[in-house]
Amino acid sequence: MIVVAGEALIDLVPQGTGALAALQPALGGGPYNTAVALGRLGSPAAFCSRVSSDAFGEALLDRLRASGVVVSPVQRGTEPTTLAVATVGADGSAAYSFYVDGTADRLFEAPPALPSGTRAVSFGTCSLVLEPGASAYEELMRRASAQGVFTSLDPNIRAGLIPDADAYRARFKSWLPSVSLLKLSAEDAEWLGGTPREWLTAGPAAVVITRGGDGLTAFTADGGEYAVPGERVEVVDTIGAGDTVNAALLHGLAVRDALSARALAELGPGGWTELLGFAARAAAITCSRAGAEPPYAHELES
Repeated sequence: MIVVAGEALIDLVPQGTGALAALQPALGGGPYNTAVALGRLGSPAAFCSRVSSDAFGEALLDRLRASGVVVSPVQRGTEPTTLAVATVGADGSAAYSFYVDGTADRLFEAPPALPSGTRAVSFGTCSLVLEPGASAYEELMRRASAQGVFTSLDPNIRAGLIPDADAYRARFKSWLPSVSLLKLSAEDAEWLGGTPREWLTAGPAAVVITRGGDGLTAFTADGGEYAVPGERVEVVDTIGAGDTVNAALLHGLAVRDALSARALAELGPGGWTELLGFAARAAAITCSRAGAEPPYAHELES
């Protein structure tokens, strides 16, 4: 079981140009998209979050179930669902503004235990920023790591939600001893102001940097560096592409029985190149269609 811990929300995606373009609601949130992608790839997965009991919340859970994701760890609340208003650029890149005050996911509480059979837990995005839930997710991350569970982190920076950038950067560094695999975009790496080698010395066994259409690079604690190019595709938008990479990496590691620091070190050039190539192909499929629509396993069969 791979558990994904973090927010589920509604993306409001413009259906035209201009400030008053019609907005189409879409199911989203970085951790949510990662859970859906894991389910579609065929990995046993569970979602750990707090979701509203409103109609949006029901729709979010319905899609998880349809993707084969276990939802029993999800907490419920009467508060509204978080909204993210997307702006899609000419190149398909997406930016967001958020409506988060008083929403259900912010009140997440760390559960007493992870689901039986948990092999890995994935964290990231808004859930590690918005209190009081952020401290609860942080507690869960540290506890899982202390219990020997493989942990994955994608900070997926949303700068507009971070009131004190320096405080967040310091908090990010404090997480690294509890992180097995750190995945982040080149833009996030620049915003955080560090380097893969610096982060590796703090704890992670591997760091994966995504560069959009230019591909992915993995850096490992033993000094390895492995890169693959991006898959060429006509981009509709990039919503959910990074989340698909998260899922593809975790799924690929699970298939290889490599969800441990020692196993990551033993992947070697061939294993890393194959794994990164799989993630690049999965992300390209997501980019080729509107919204966060990660691929199913059969779409990646060669």
